[in-house]
Amino acid sequence: MTLSALIPALVLAVAPPAAPAVPPGQAVATAPVAAEPDVEPVVTVEPERPKGDPLETFNRRMFARQQSFDKALFRPAAMGYKQVVPKPVRGGLRRFFSNLSEPIVFLNYMLQLKPGKAVETLVRFSVNSTLGFGGLVDIARLPGIGLPRRDNGFGNTLGFYGVGPGPYLFLPFVGPTNMRDLIGGQGDGLVLPLAVGKPFDRLEYQIPRGVVTGLDLRAESDAELRALFDGAVDPYATLRSAYQQSRQGEIDALHGGARTASPRELKDDLADPAGSDASVGEPASKELADPLVDPATVPKR
Repeated sequence: MTLSALIPALVLAVAPPAAPAVPPGQAVATAPVAAEPDVEPVVTVEPERPKGDPLETFNRRMFARQQSFDKALFRPAAMGYKQVVPKPVRGGLRRFFSNLSEPIVFLNYMLQLKPGKAVETLVRFSVNSTLGFGGLVDIARLPGIGLPRRDNGFGNTLGFYGVGPGPYLFLPFVGPTNMRDLIGGQGDGLVLPLAVGKPFDRLEYQIPRGVVTGLDLRAESDAELRALFDGAVDPYATLRSAYQQSRQGEIDALHGGARTASPRELKDDLADPAGSDASVGEPASKELADPLVDPATVPKR
């Protein structure tokens, strides 16, 4: 059978059966036509963005790029730095650069009207800068002196006086932050260049410092980041939640509330792991464990 012969057969096969012939003069009964049910129009509602993160689309894009860079280059370089540079040298460099930030901590305690902590910070800086060989050895935290390092900056000062965090941001080479901390961090970075000048205002100092501290921070926080991200349904939201809760805890602590340790704080490589971190103001890694609760659902303190 040819194709032209098949076509009429196929048409007849799928066509509806013809209505029976009606004799002339006979009324034709027609079945009532059922009314079509009302169909409500489908309204597409765009999901509401989490509070505090109006730039989520941009932030997620930056987070993805940072993760790709971290996997391809940054983490391998940091792990190589950790393997090549001896532990005492890494610890000494960390303490040296940390000691240089003590004047910023002192200044912000003064701005927050906390002279007691400001004096302790000044004593700590003086002891470590002299007896500690420029901060290479943290003499001030030893028993008998007992002055642990405290983290403080202009971002904390702004929060202390009621300035809100503003939109959450994730920026390459900066990481999680917000508008308040971004502005505060710029203020922190200008203190030594403006107050002292050379060498703090030179790229010859700023670039090596940024590279060394960045590699060291990435290497030392590797286990904590893995614990934070492993099993996370949404790593971006997990990091955002951990950062926002930690920063809110730091601001609350300035007003006398319970302090939540900052993930940005560095633990001492040379400290006894069996010792208590709480006694020296160090954060424990478990404090980075995030319950995967979006900060929009957590009431502010």
